[in-house]
Amino acid sequence: MQKIISKVILSSLIVGSIGFANAQKIDKKSKDIIDAVTANYNSKKNSYFKFSFGSGTNGKVTKTEPGIFYSSGDQYKLKIMGTEQIFDGNKIYNIIEEDMEVTIAKPNGSEAMFSPINYLTSYRKDFNVNYVKKMEVNGVNSDLIKLTPVKKNGLDYVYLFIDSASKQMVKMEQHGTNKDVSVIAVKEYKENQTLSADMFKFDKNKYKDYIITEL
Repeated sequence: MQKIISKVILSSLIVGSIGFANAQKIDKKSKDIIDAVTANYNSKKNSYFKFSFGSGTNGKVTKTEPGIFYSSGDQYKLKIMGTEQIFDGNKIYNIIEEDMEVTIAKPNGSEAMFSPINYLTSYRKDFNVNYVKKMEVNGVNSDLIKLTPVKKNGLDYVYLFIDSASKQMVKMEQHGTNKDVSVIAVKEYKENQTLSADMFKFDKNKYKDYIITEL
C-alpha cells in the first residue's frame, strides 16, 4: 500500500519545480481563465473538494477511488485509498491505516503540495499553455486548456477543464510520457465552512499502536 500511495499521491500528482524557459508560450485567453479561477479559490477562507481519482494507462482509466480534500491557506488534509495526509504548514504527515504506519517529513522544496489547484499556479513557470475549445464535461460547459511542460519532467501534457462561469475547476487529466494517465474529477465543492480548530493538526496520541517514522 505504501508504494501505491507514494506513486498516486506523492509522485503522479506532483508538479516539479523545473524553472523558467525563454521559449515559454502562454496564450492570453488561457491565462485570464486560469488566473480568475486561482483568484477565486485564494479569496476563500477554506475550501473542500470531494473528488474521484482515476488512474490507468494508454489514456484509459481502469481504477477509480473516491477522495476528499480540505485546505486553508497552505494547510491541507487529504483522504484517499485508506490513507490520510496532513500538511500543517510545516510538516507532512502520511497516515497509512492498512500498514499502521505514520511517516513525517518536511517538504523538500522541489515539490508542490497535492492540491486540485496546483496546476493553476505552477503554469506560470512550468508549462506552455494553450486554449483548446469549449466542451461539456459531466454536464458542465467547460473550457479545455492544455498545458505542455517546457522541460522534460515525465509529463506529456495536462488537460484542465474549467467552468469559467463559476470560476472553478471541473476536472484535471495528467498524461505521462510513459502512457500513464491520472484524472481528478471534482464531484462536490464547498467553501468558507466552519472547520474544527484541530483540522490540520497531527495528534500523536491517536496513533500509539502505529509505527511512526520521522524522516
